[in-house]
Amino acid sequence: MNAPSAPRSVLNATLLAALLLLAAALLASPAAGAEPSAEPALTAAQEQRADKLAHGLRCLVCQNQTLAESNAPLALDMRKLIRDQLAHGKTDAQIMQFFEARYGDFVRYDPPFKPITWVLWLGPFALLALGFAVLVRTLKRRAGARPPLTADERARAARFLDSGS
Repeated sequence: MNAPSAPRSVLNATLLAALLLLAAALLASPAAGAEPSAEPALTAAQEQRADKLAHGLRCLVCQNQTLAESNAPLALDMRKLIRDQLAHGKTDAQIMQFFEARYGDFVRYDPPFKPITWVLWLGPFALLALGFAVLVRTLKRRAGARPPLTADERARAARFLDSGS
C-alpha cells in the first residue's frame, strides 16, 4: 500500500517545486514590476515633438480640446500612440497621416485645405457674404419704398418742428 502513495508524493513535491520556481522566475523578471502601458522614454527633442503633435490633434471625445489638454481615456491612449511612434523613429508627417487614416481629417485641429474640407474653410466666409448681400438688398428695398409725403403730413411735420424749438 505504501508503494502507490510514494510516487504520488514525489509527483506532488516535484509539481510544487516547479510551481515555486516558475513563480520566482516571474517575480524576478524585469517586466513583472513594469506597468504594461508604460510610455517609452523619449529625448527632450522627441518630447517637444510629442507635445506639438498632441496640440495639433483634436480629442475625439471632447472635440473642443486638443489631445494635450484633454484627460479623456482616448486622449491618453492617443498621446501614448504618438510617443510610441516617435520612439520607433516615425516622422511628424507619418504620425499625422496615421491618425488621419485612422480617424479622418476631423482629428486634426487645423484640417488641410482640400475639396472635402472646403466647407469647413470657406463656409464661414460664404455665410458672411450671404448675410451682407441680404443686408444690402434689404436696405435698398427700404430706401426705395418710401412714398413722398402728402401735404397734410408736411404740415403736421412743420407744426411739430416749430413747437419743439
